[in-house]
Amino acid sequence: MTRRDHAESGTGKNISPAEAFVKASRYCAFQERSHYEVRNKLYTYGLHQNDVEEIITRLITDGFLNEERFAKAFAGGKFRMKKWGRNKIAHELEFHKITPHCIQKGLSEIDDGDYKKTLKLLLKTKLSQSTESNLFKKRDKVGRYAIGKGYEPELVWSLLLEMTGQKGEL
Repeated sequence: MTRRDHAESGTGKNISPAEAFVKASRYCAFQERSHYEVRNKLYTYGLHQNDVEEIITRLITDGFLNEERFAKAFAGGKFRMKKWGRNKIAHELEFHKITPHCIQKGLSEIDDGDYKKTLKLLLKTKLSQSTESNLFKKRDKVGRYAIGKGYEPELVWSLLLEMTGQKGEL
C-alpha cells in the first residue's frame, strides 16, 4: 500500500500539512464537525501538534469549523432524529469538548413545545408497547427509558403521572 493509499484510507501516517488541510477542509465541508473530531482526525495523519493547531486555526478562519454552529446542528439533529433529551445532548457535547456557552446555544435551538410534545409521544408509544400488567412497574420502566434518553426526570415523571391518570407525587 502506498503512502497515498494510507492517507486516503484515513489510517495513513505522515502526510504533509498542506495535504492534511485539504483533507480536513473536505471533512468539515461534508458535515459540521467539532474541533475535537477534526483534531483527532489530523493526528491520524501523523502530524505534529504545531501543524494540527495551525490547521485548526486556518479551518476556523476560513469558516470550515465553528463550535457554536456544530453545537446547534448536533443538538437539533439528535433531538429530531434520535429523540434525545437535553441531558444526553449536553453530555455528548461535553464529550466533544464544546464550551458551556456553545452547549447552551445548541440546546436553545430545541423548541420547548416540540420538546414536550416529543417526550409525550415517546412516553405514549412506550406505554402502549409495554406488556407489563402492573401499572407501577410499567410506569417505572417507561420513565427509566425516557430518562436514559436524556430527558429530565422531573418532566418525565410529571408527564407520566398525567398520562396514566394519576396526579400528585410518586
